[in-house]
Amino acid sequence: MSRLILFNKPYGVLSQFTPEGRWQGLRDYLALPGVYAAGRLDADSEGLLILTDDGALQSRIADPRHKLPKTYWVQVEGAPTDADLDPLRRGVDLGDFVTRPARARLIDEPAGLWPRNPPIRFRQAIPTSWIELTISEGKNRQVRRMTAKIGFPTLRLIRAAVGEWRLDALQPGEWKESHV
Repeated sequence: MSRLILFNKPYGVLSQFTPEGRWQGLRDYLALPGVYAAGRLDADSEGLLILTDDGALQSRIADPRHKLPKTYWVQVEGAPTDADLDPLRRGVDLGDFVTRPARARLIDEPAGLWPRNPPIRFRQAIPTSWIELTISEGKNRQVRRMTAKIGFPTLRLIRAAVGEWRLDALQPGEWKESHV
């Protein structure tokens, strides 16, 4: 029976067990031998990280060829309109590649959202907004690059779901076992 772990990765934690420099590793939160991350989240991103002890499942979850949708809550600088999100829905030319069309919609701040430590930069004169963005690929810093390209830099990035698995009520640093 494969193990599948849903972990709410806090800000400042790498998607690997070994810490590096100023970043913590997963071993500071998970004492589970034999499981490995299925995909990555940058240290400055938060949210759902899936771990498993099943190599084939790990590959299926992480490999973009399987097109598992990944849903993010993105706090951006500025106040985009629904029309401002159209380029995300069509695909954005990032120079080195063009993204696949994404699902994008404006949302209120997600209910039950925990405070980030450290907090995002705050500027009195510049509003922030939330976008729910679902992509089926996951190149390095893709979501941040996409929102910057349309003129709304990412301030906070939280992965809320991967395929059928959701963050739900998990708080930063918490994990639970799920089923495949």
